[in-house]
Amino acid sequence: MLGFIPFVSKYKLPIQIISLILLSLGVYLEGGLAEKAKWELRVKEMEVKVAEAEAKSAVVNTEIVEKVITQKQVIKVKGDKIIEYIDREVKVFDNTCTVPEMAIKAHNMAAKNEAPSEDKK
Repeated sequence: MLGFIPFVSKYKLPIQIISLILLSLGVYLEGGLAEKAKWELRVKEMEVKVAEAEAKSAVVNTEIVEKVITQKQVIKVKGDKIIEYIDREVKVFDNTCTVPEMAIKAHNMAAKNEAPSEDKK
């Protein structure tokens, strides 16, 4: 159709080549934009999943911290009982620097993380 215009008919082949190149470039860029939009959607989905995982990990971290604090308190109480037991039993023995059997038992119980009871003498 454009062949009837004198200027266009003269440069018909270069115009067709340039038009084909521009059409190919446009299709290529359109595909790239569609792919970019698809990746941006996936990134947003992953960001939501990461936010959910962070929220869950915060809850779990709080539970872990509470358990650790509780365990530390239990260990402190047992350690205090062992110290009281040793202090009470050492007063019974003299200052001859002999290691009494009760001190050895107390040491072994402390190594096993056992609290001494009154009947274990």
